[in-house]
Amino acid sequence: MERIRYLIGTRAFYRKLMRIAVPIMIQNGITNFVNLLDNIMVGQLGTNQMSGVAIVNQLMLVFNLVVFGGLAGIGIFTAQYYGKGDQEGIRYTFRTKIILAAFICAAAFVILLSGGSRFISLYLHEDQGTGSLLQTMQYAKVYLRVMYLSMIPFALSTVYSDTLRETGETMVPMKAGLLAVVVNLIGNYILIFGHFGFPALGAAGAAAATALSRVAELIYVTVWTHRHTERNPFIRGIYRHFRIPGDLFVRYLRKAFPLLLNELLWTVAQTTLLQNYSVRGLTVVAAFNISNTLGNVMNVSFIAMGSAIAIMIGQELGGGRVRHVRQEAEQLAFASVLLCSCVGLVMFAFAGFFPRFYNTEEEVRLLAAGLIRISAVCMPMYAYENAAYFTIRSGGRVLVTFLFDSLFCWVFSVPAAFILARFTGIPILQMFLLVQLVEIIKVISGFVLVRKGIWINNLT
Repeated sequence: MERIRYLIGTRAFYRKLMRIAVPIMIQNGITNFVNLLDNIMVGQLGTNQMSGVAIVNQLMLVFNLVVFGGLAGIGIFTAQYYGKGDQEGIRYTFRTKIILAAFICAAAFVILLSGGSRFISLYLHEDQGTGSLLQTMQYAKVYLRVMYLSMIPFALSTVYSDTLRETGETMVPMKAGLLAVVVNLIGNYILIFGHFGFPALGAAGAAAATALSRVAELIYVTVWTHRHTERNPFIRGIYRHFRIPGDLFVRYLRKAFPLLLNELLWTVAQTTLLQNYSVRGLTVVAAFNISNTLGNVMNVSFIAMGSAIAIMIGQELGGGRVRHVRQEAEQLAFASVLLCSCVGLVMFAFAGFFPRFYNTEEEVRLLAAGLIRISAVCMPMYAYENAAYFTIRSGGRVLVTFLFDSLFCWVFSVPAAFILARFTGIPILQMFLLVQLVEIIKVISGFVLVRKGIWINNLT
C-alpha cells in the first residue's frame, strides 16, 4: 500500500503534470482527430485514393519525426537553460534549431524528389482485393507533390512551438494547433469534394488543406512569440545574427544528431514494418491505414505524457533539483501507464465501429478492427516504454536512447516481421500480434535503465 501511495504522488505533482500535459494532449488530440476526419473524407473516395494517401503519409512521417527528433535533442538544453534562467543559452539553442531544420528540409526535398516513386512502389503488391496498383500509384504521386508545400512551414512552426513548450508556455502552441485544425478541416471539406465553387481535387485537395493549415500554424505561433518579448526575452534580436559559440554548437549537435538519427532509423523501421505487412496486398495497406488513423488519436495520451516527462525532468535537472527526480520519474511512468490503460479500453470498444466510416470492402473493415483491438491491448506496454525513453533522454543520454529505441526495432521487430511475412503463411493479425509482443523485451530493458538512474545528468 505504501508503494502504491509512493507511485500515485501528490496533488501538487498532478497539478504540475496537468498544466504541462493537458494543453499538449488537447493540441495533439484535436490535430489527430481532424487528421482522422481528413482520413475518413479521403476514405469516401475509395480504397485506391485512401491507400495512396496512406503510403505517402508513411514517407512524410519519416520527415516529421526526423524534424522532431533533431530539434528535441537541442531542446534538452533549452529546457535545462530555462530551468537555470539562462536566456542567452536559449537563444543559442533556438538558432541551432533553425539551422538544423533548414538542413533537414533541404535533404528531404532532394531525397523525395529523386526517389519518391520508388519508395511508393515498395508498398504496392497485388492481392485478391479490388485495389488497383496503377491508380494507387497515381494518387500517391499527386498527393506527394502537393505535400512538399507543407514541409518548410511544419519545420519552422516546430522550432517555435517546441521552444515555447520547453520554456513553460504550452497554451500558445495548443492554440496554434487548434487554428491549424480549423483551417485543415475547412480546407478538406472545400477542396476534397469541391464546395463553394472550388473543383473537387480528391487526395490532392487533402494535401493542399494540410499545407494551408501548416502555414496558418506558423503565422500564429511566430507572431505571438515576437509580440510578447517580455514573456519570451530570448526572442529579442534572435535574427540579428546567427553567431553561436563553436564549442556550444558542437555540444548541441552531439546531442541532436543521435536523436535525429534515432528518429530517422525508428521511423524508417516503422515504414519498413508496414512494407513487410504490405507484402500481403493492398487490403492490408488499407486496413493499417484505418487502424493507424484511430491509433494516432488515442496515442496522444502517451505522446503528451512523454513531452511532459521530458519538460518536467529536464527542468528539475537543469535547476539542480535532483533529490526527488528519481521518484518523479517513477510517478510519471505510473501515471502514463494508468492513463493509457483507460485509453486502451476505449479504443478496444470502438474497434468494430470505427472502420464502418470508410467506403471500402468488408474484408478491409474486419481486418482493421482486428488490428485496432491488438493495438488497444498493447497500449499499457507502449505507454511504459515511451515513458522510459523520455526519462532517459531528459538527462541527455542520447546514445542509450538510440540503443533502446531504433536499434531495438532493427534488431528485433523488423527481422521478426520480415521472416513472418515472407517465410510463413501466418495470417496478418497473428503476425502483427507477434511483432508487437517482441516489445516486451524493450519494456524490461526500459525498466532496468530507469531504475539504475543513469539518466540523472545536469548538462548545463
